[in-house]
Amino acid sequence: MTADRIKPFYGYWIVLAAFLCNIITFGCGFYAFSLFVTPLQQQLGWGRGDVMVGFTVFFLTTGLVAPQAGRLVDRYGARVVMSAGAAVAGLGFLVLSSMSALWQYYVGYAIIGLGMAATGQIPASAVVSNWFERRRGAMVGLMASGVGVGGLVLAPLVGAVLLPQLGWSHSYLILGILCWLGIIPLAVFVIRTRPEEKGLRAYGAAELPPAWADAKSAPKAGVSLKIAMTTMTFWLIFLTYLISQFAQVGTIQNQVPLLEDAGFPVAVSAGAMGAVGLCSAFAKFGFGWLCDRVQAKNALAIGLVLQVMAIMVLMTIGPGSRSSMAWLYAITMGLGIGSWLPTMSMLVSGYFGLAHYGAIFGAVTVPYAVGSAVGPLVAGRMYDASGSYDSVLLLFLSLFLASIVTILITRKPAVQ
Repeated sequence: MTADRIKPFYGYWIVLAAFLCNIITFGCGFYAFSLFVTPLQQQLGWGRGDVMVGFTVFFLTTGLVAPQAGRLVDRYGARVVMSAGAAVAGLGFLVLSSMSALWQYYVGYAIIGLGMAATGQIPASAVVSNWFERRRGAMVGLMASGVGVGGLVLAPLVGAVLLPQLGWSHSYLILGILCWLGIIPLAVFVIRTRPEEKGLRAYGAAELPPAWADAKSAPKAGVSLKIAMTTMTFWLIFLTYLISQFAQVGTIQNQVPLLEDAGFPVAVSAGAMGAVGLCSAFAKFGFGWLCDRVQAKNALAIGLVLQVMAIMVLMTIGPGSRSSMAWLYAITMGLGIGSWLPTMSMLVSGYFGLAHYGAIFGAVTVPYAVGSAVGPLVAGRMYDASGSYDSVLLLFLSLFLASIVTILITRKPAVQ
């Protein structure tokens, strides 16, 4: 029986499981982070820049581990990699829940970064891409929307419930337990890296040759990471995500303290973070759908333009600004950041194929992680030096504009 005749096609369960894993991974590791900034400052006496170093450690660790995580997915499968990653990430949150010194805080986030490199976009996008030939963009977008839903669910939960009622220590502990009880069962019982593992073929793919009917994996087209790295296309994508994520994550991880400095109550600041996540969730599916119809580079450029508009809105916010400005920023930014994961996945599979997708996607995750790590730190240090975010926002605006240029000049490499 072919996959197209099976109702429901098992690939949709894969998408659902990857979606839920992204909710937990990004909700706990990315969106929740900035909500701990003020409590840690107030209760432990740390500077804002010192706290932001934790985010830098988190993402730098993720970036360093990403290529290896991608190779492990290609070699051992996503089920093993995701289960191990969730176990490690939960341990990192356990360290944070009992910390009393700044170095312990950094160690905790290093452990979390190590684990979440193996639970997030690398294995999730790999398995979804393997399960779908047709509708790949839409399914990757649906999977990726879990990133935004993580912000929608976890940001309000942490900011409005856990932190006020339980404090930062117990809140970190709950996030760790969520990693253990949420991701590990999904990885073990649902995730399968390739449809051949269940005797199926990818949705929309040609029938497997008889020799591959019972095989664990079928041959995939594509080039190796070594060959991909010889192309200008790879390095233009690399540069685009480096500078755009520097600006994007630098903005997002400082938006809560920025809005609080402007006089907005914490409920509005946390709500804005949730709105970013909600709009990002819808936009990720939308950009995935769009990638089935236009070139992924053009879809990414549209997302970057939306982020330019969001920065321009944020630059007008100050004491006395109406709350509607915060929501306008959040909606525009959320729609814009919805572009990064679907387009990254489609750029890699479209330009370099699926044979070594995990390794190449992991390598492209490095600039994403480095930019994400350094952006918030630079913003925090610039704020500490000047007491204002004005120069920070100007820097981010310039980087977004530059990234639009670098992605639009990419071309399909001749190696494939």
